[in-house]
Amino acid sequence: MLFKLVLFLASAALASTNPVTHARAVNSLDQAAIAEAHRPDTTVTRASSDIRIKTFDGKCLSVDKLSGDFRANLTPIQVTQCGAAEGQGWDIVTAGKHISTSNSIIIVSTTTGACVTFDPRRAAGDQVLLFSCGGRADGSGKETNSQVFPFSQSDGSQSLQPQNAPGKCLAVKNNFLDISDCSSGDVAQEFLFGEQTTSVSGNTAGTGNTRKSTGPGCYVAPHFANGLVATSTAASPMQASGTTGSSTQASSIAGVNPTQSTAVSDGAGGIDRPAVEEAQQRDDTAARAASSTKIRASNGQCLTVDPFAGDFRMNLIPVTLVDCSNTTRWDLITSGKHNDGSGGNATLLVSTATQGCISFDGRREPADRVNMFSCGGRADGSGETNHGQLFPFAGGDSFELSPVSEGNKTCLNVGHQRLVAGPCGDPAGLFTLES
Repeated sequence: MLFKLVLFLASAALASTNPVTHARAVNSLDQAAIAEAHRPDTTVTRASSDIRIKTFDGKCLSVDKLSGDFRANLTPIQVTQCGAAEGQGWDIVTAGKHISTSNSIIIVSTTTGACVTFDPRRAAGDQVLLFSCGGRADGSGKETNSQVFPFSQSDGSQSLQPQNAPGKCLAVKNNFLDISDCSSGDVAQEFLFGEQTTSVSGNTAGTGNTRKSTGPGCYVAPHFANGLVATSTAASPMQASGTTGSSTQASSIAGVNPTQSTAVSDGAGGIDRPAVEEAQQRDDTAARAASSTKIRASNGQCLTVDPFAGDFRMNLIPVTLVDCSNTTRWDLITSGKHNDGSGGNATLLVSTATQGCISFDGRREPADRVNMFSCGGRADGSGETNHGQLFPFAGGDSFELSPVSEGNKTCLNVGHQRLVAGPCGDPAGLFTLES
């Protein structure tokens, strides 16, 4: 009897000091409870949709929707090999009913619709989980600092520090996402926001949160090998259709008539990353009159691009206009590989999101002559200088955008939600730079 008592006390002590081993699981989910707990936010702004988040060793943050409770709450976040399996997609949300903090994000599983959460009240090893966004199990919560992470949106890897735990960082431990004291140089605390997932099957948990961006905006995150960062915002979310992009899709686009629309649907499925890296190369030798600036139009909105609104190379993207608080940044290049000086005192307007140039092409339909295109004017990035991409620029508070190729007879103006070509001298064709 005494032996059994000692064994019981020893077991209890061991359980109180050792991390939880994530044995929790359910056989099925309560779809009605899930619909209540993980309600889609139709007001949300996403910096990225359905992307992978990679760890230092190239693995992916993953979710097994049956490893939590019946609502798909309290779900541990695993670190597994990247692949087409369900559970590796994440939305990076910068604004909405569950986040109002500037320069911060919440991280939402596209599989379950729940948010990455740090709860210090739970046992060690079981404090980083997915939970209903807003922090209430029934989905009625608004915003909780246990789900908010400051985010710089810079290139490369990121550390993730919960707003409710200064000095603490998310970290990989034993193939699960956990928490540690922040330590500069600890690779277990570094995460790369990567390419979109290749498996788009819809949210099988029933919340409809596997979404793609179809509207104009500023989308951040896919990091390509050349340092290119694709950027876009979804103001009104759309469910994915279930179509999976492939190189076959990209090759079918390659032969399209260059005067026709070539949008790659509603996500990164049609983007050919090697082709993008070839076509959209940053010119590190260039002289920049301005770097990472906003361009404000006369109507008060700013120029922006959605990298997935063009073709598989991120060419033929319309230049649209959005609120200036969430917009694409631009470099003004006055000399370099694609500006040889033959256009006089002129500048290229280069998107820092895609590295493409604003281009005028008079061969296209009248409403579609102003688009983003590979700097130099050749789709594969091999072009040198193209006068349809050069605009006279002498500085100043405001300026027109008149393609050198048109001899000051045509200017870019604000059309219906996008830039179009029109007559010069129109007040709608005045632009200003804004830091």
